[in-house]
Amino acid sequence: MSWRHIMDAAEFRRRGKEMVDYVADYLENIEERPVYPDLEPGYLRSLIPTEAPVEPENYDDIMKDVERVIMPGVTHWHSPKFFAYFPTGSSYPAMLADMLCGAIGCIGFSWAASPACTELETVMLDWLGKMLHLPECFIAGTHGLGGGVIQGTASEATLMSLLAARCKAVRRVQNFAPEKSEHDILSKLVAYTSEQAHCSVERASLIGGVLMKKVPTDNRYTIRTEMLRKMVEEDKAAGLIPFYFCATLGTTPSCAFDPIAELGPICNEENIWMHIDAAYAGSAFICPEFRPLLNGVEFADSFNFNPHKWLLINFDCSTMWVRNRADLIGAFKMEPLYLKHENQESGLVTDYRHWQIPLGRRFRSLKLWFVFRMYGLNGLQAHIRKQVALAKEFESLVRADKRFEICADVVMGLVCFRLKGSNELNQNLLKRITKSREIHLVPCQLSGSFVLRFAICARTTESCHIQQAWRHITQLTFELLQEGNH
Repeated sequence: MSWRHIMDAAEFRRRGKEMVDYVADYLENIEERPVYPDLEPGYLRSLIPTEAPVEPENYDDIMKDVERVIMPGVTHWHSPKFFAYFPTGSSYPAMLADMLCGAIGCIGFSWAASPACTELETVMLDWLGKMLHLPECFIAGTHGLGGGVIQGTASEATLMSLLAARCKAVRRVQNFAPEKSEHDILSKLVAYTSEQAHCSVERASLIGGVLMKKVPTDNRYTIRTEMLRKMVEEDKAAGLIPFYFCATLGTTPSCAFDPIAELGPICNEENIWMHIDAAYAGSAFICPEFRPLLNGVEFADSFNFNPHKWLLINFDCSTMWVRNRADLIGAFKMEPLYLKHENQESGLVTDYRHWQIPLGRRFRSLKLWFVFRMYGLNGLQAHIRKQVALAKEFESLVRADKRFEICADVVMGLVCFRLKGSNELNQNLLKRITKSREIHLVPCQLSGSFVLRFAICARTTESCHIQQAWRHITQLTFELLQEGNH
């Protein structure tokens, strides 16, 4: 085959339709595949050549190799037997939008680089902000001072908020003490987060080169307000400058919620930037019954969650809002001549490169637009409610079995549970679950205990999958305890 005839539009039409069929077949029959691969590390290298081909190869051969090489090494996140980590979003409208995004293939770093890419994002973040009943200050509109942006991940949103807060703190100190050098100020800055916060929060402080302190939590794994106040007072007395606090709504280990309505006023009084990380739980705030958990967001400087977790949007799509976009843009603005254009920042015109770490960005707002329109707010709420009900169903099965205990409040789609007994016993149970490859779970540590996390993940999970999973867990538990008795 000559490189001149690799794939033209006619063949692309044919192969594209085949690929849609392949994807639909994969998702419809995903339960037939073991949810977790049975492989040793390094399995793939021996299955393909050691160097890229010199001459073009046949497309049919590539697709055969997808089944031979790739699928045996896939953990099937969209299987209804997958209950690990947190969900990753997926829906047919989002996949179609992603296809269109790939086809348009613009790099939307500025308004001029592709006006639709920028403007749809601004409006979609307003749509979503209104679904969440965010305070008016976070809505861009045409004249607002705040607004939203799509980041790649919650980790990026946390890092951006920390760097913006750092810049703002340095400027504030230099305003009343111009003799202080930036280096001197940076060495005294201190940030705070929960000991239950995601590791990416601590990582942001490492990249940002600032000290971060972990605030102890109570028996429900949420930050104690008086503890934050005490730490801030002590640090100020020691000559440090408290400047940033990251609250978590829906922690990764147990889905705990920091009391932001109490923590926010402390941050506002002390000139501390409050960022809210609601990576998983944020999607649920579109439901009126969960929205009270977001009360206190009016005190925040920035807020972030991942529609690509629980709002049926394919990765990557992490939405972030700021109260005052000048705080964000002011920290990162670079204006070389080749990126300048006539329009300036407003709710109508935004250069999103100033809002993120990379310069380039994909047309990710298409996914939001397609999904919001095809599901509607009611359809999205129904998806959240169904998955919460499935978690409650699993919780009731666990509570009915005296051998097990529930280890944290079940608020949304995560159930933390364990066998009563030693950590080693629970580690052995999880090893059996993983080895059997019937369902997939991951653990966490709570109050020194080894705990199993059961998260409702796949869009297609139904009650029958919950019942099957529990039967499987109790069967393996029975075998484990029988062996232990010999």
